Amino acid sequence: MTTAPRPSLDDRVALLRAFLRSPLRVGTVVPSSRFLERRIVELGAVGDATLIVELGPGTGSTTRAILGAMPRHARLLCIEIDPQLHGLLRRIEDRRLIAHLGSAEQLREILALHRLPAPDVVISGIPFSTMERTVARRILDTIQAVLPHGGHFVAYQIRNRVTQLCSPGLELTRVELELLNVPPHRVFQWEKNGARAGDTG
Repeated sequence: MTTAPRPSLDDRVALLRAFLRSPLRVGTVVPSSRFLERRIVELGAVGDATLIVELGPGTGSTTRAILGAMPRHARLLCIEIDPQLHGLLRRIEDRRLIAHLGSAEQLREILALHRLPAPDVVISGIPFSTMERTVARRILDTIQAVLPHGGHFVAYQIRNRVTQLCSPGLELTRVELELLNVPPHRVFQWEKNGARAGDTG
């Protein structure tokens, strides 16, 4: 895994401005730490993926970490709803990256638009704890719908509300706490129709 460059001052300012415009949609003013990024990449099994979807990439710090860990032949679709943050993503020079301006609610349509197959993993940094419950459920239902059997959904969150919203078709398999991040985050991993944590065989 190559080391991803840290967000610049301009990136941090852009994130702060996005938070001030829509605090419930952005959720944080601090980019992810290297320690959190490593957990995200590990739980997403990024190194073995062919297609990865990232929802709410923000300034692109986690995006760069994913690009540094994923195979050369893989693709990364990033969906960002904020135009200014989307502009930062478009500055990342990597032919494997598709930066799409839009809503995670349209994930199915966005995949079809770019002629992409079902993703191996969906990684999300969008704050499910602060968005409207109906919107959060639509996004989570769409994630379940597009994932193939055995596909993974990974969410890094300040709170655990997302666990109360996921449908029964997504089985929670791992939860890890990253304290070396401001603020500390939990990283949740689900598997579509997979075994529950602790099961064998």
